Amino acid sequence: MKIVLCSASPRRKELLRRIVSEFTVRTAQTDENIQEADCEQRVQALALRKARAVVMQAGEVLLGADTLVCLGTEILGKPCDRADAARMLRLLSGQVHQVYTGVALRSAEREAVFCEQTDVQFAPISEEELQRYLDEAAFLDKAGAYAIQEEGARFVTRIEGCPSNVVGLPVQRVYAALKEFGLSGK
Repeated sequence: MKIVLCSASPRRKELLRRIVSEFTVRTAQTDENIQEADCEQRVQALALRKARAVVMQAGEVLLGADTLVCLGTEILGKPCDRADAARMLRLLSGQVHQVYTGVALRSAEREAVFCEQTDVQFAPISEEELQRYLDEAAFLDKAGAYAIQEEGARFVTRIEGCPSNVVGLPVQRVYAALKEFGLSGK
């Protein structure tokens, strides 16, 4: 069987390469407006929507994923501009928030969907630090306006759970799920 990553995210490609020798990338445009109210349901529904949007060929397993940052009931997706990113980071400052990644695997025979949650603690962020970060960092394509593997690491004081989940793909859970689909990794 061949693995197809249904995501254009360079971070997901890098993470998947850690466990799979070969895969292809095929994405389709999907509507990310969804009615599910909580983060866990939303990321799972979006991951499945992405995996179902790509046309499957014989012998393929499609892998869709979606990541969101949540602070209580507030869902922080990708910011629409600098002001939105600043708003998100002010909310996260000094707080523990959750990062959820939904993953969907789909073959001709079956589908599997799951979610991983990781708790992330941020240090308090001064206004000066915030503005410097916004001047330096690429934040528009990041849920919660930060990337833990990039400049956003300066704010993180503690992680509880899977670190790769915060980047965009819970590597160990994906590896285990692929084995259940009869695929071996590296």
